[in-house]
Amino acid sequence: MSLVHPSVKSRFARKLAVAAATGFGLGFSPVAPGTAGALLGCGVVWAFTAFEIPVWGQIAACAALALLCIPVASIAERDLGRGKDPGAVVCDEWMTFPICMIGMTGLWREHVWLMPMCFVVNRILDATKPPPAYRLQILPAGLGITIDDFIISIYALGVNWALFFAAERWLGL
Repeated sequence: MSLVHPSVKSRFARKLAVAAATGFGLGFSPVAPGTAGALLGCGVVWAFTAFEIPVWGQIAACAALALLCIPVASIAERDLGRGKDPGAVVCDEWMTFPICMIGMTGLWREHVWLMPMCFVVNRILDATKPPPAYRLQILPAGLGITIDDFIISIYALGVNWALFFAAERWLGL
């Protein structure tokens, strides 16, 4: 069963999908390609802030990005030909990172430490893959590539809000 719609056969569409999947080249970083690719997610969060996207809009955009990530990752996995979940495919990192900052977009202007903290929490959880995220990677193609990072970002959202409230309450940050 293919997770890519049969109409995605044009050469341009496939190249665009591979470019997005590799984080427009960041996925080819020789050191920590997932972390390099996840930096694009910070740009998405910045756009949410710049355009003052309300929480419901952030949720909708995050859902759309996560759903779009599935066929994009599937195309790239097939076209790159480097086996299941090639390291250069980082769309799962950058397209799901904004989830871990839903509702926080306006806060990080005042609290400059917030986005770096959220980024580190997300990357630590992605590296450790607490259950059930790790087991979900066995799903086929782009779904398996995306679902673990989707779950990780939801975990990170909870951790990030807890850390933010703790920092505000006990540290006065």
